[in-house]
Amino acid sequence: MLTYQQMYSLSRIYMVKRIVFGLIWVAFGTYAFLYAPTDQPETNTLIQNLIAGHIEGINPAIVALFNIMGVIPGIYACLLFADGRGQKIPAWIFVILSFFIGAFGLLPYLALRKPNPTFIGKQNWLIKVFDSKLTGILLAIAAAYLVAYGVWKGDWIDFIHQFQTNRFIHVMSLDFCLLCLLFPWLLSDDMQRRGMENNQTYMLVSVVPLFGVLSYLCMRSPLISSEPSQNQTLAS
Repeated sequence: MLTYQQMYSLSRIYMVKRIVFGLIWVAFGTYAFLYAPTDQPETNTLIQNLIAGHIEGINPAIVALFNIMGVIPGIYACLLFADGRGQKIPAWIFVILSFFIGAFGLLPYLALRKPNPTFIGKQNWLIKVFDSKLTGILLAIAAAYLVAYGVWKGDWIDFIHQFQTNRFIHVMSLDFCLLCLLFPWLLSDDMQRRGMENNQTYMLVSVVPLFGVLSYLCMRSPLISSEPSQNQTLAS
């Protein structure tokens, strides 16, 4: 049993995290809409071509980044669907939003969620799919291919110019960096839900952007399910 002082300390940490994520969300949104480079006339055409797969003439670095921004929400889904089982807010809504607006869709969940180191009840089909190591392996292969494609084929001089002058490219690049930095906030609880009390693993995954968490998804232990308490059963 936690003492009152320990519970009070945890409560304060939780509130600080909520405030921090809320401030990041507001700051990022303010910067993206007010201070990022202006929109370019060809931006809408660029987005339409990227969605349609018409990539001829588009810098491969931009193509790779755009597609990676579709892989990252899948990575978050592997963490959030299990995490959302113990939350009052449905995680799937924020996962769907992240496919369209990236970190803008995920930050509210990170601000509102509570610590959740235990998985209660049985896994549904959605959790089973995104908890599978095969899903992690497929995401890792997709990310590795896109990164290699962008690095080796991309025109990085042009990409830097686009980053400096095009709001879409600028914000998407910052969104990618922010999403990579936010993974560690979910990993600790996910490891505890699997009985992986290994701080070295957590630290290793935390310091390697993108591929650290992908390696974790490929190797993590299965979820350990706990039976709901009497109070949780009555509440449901």
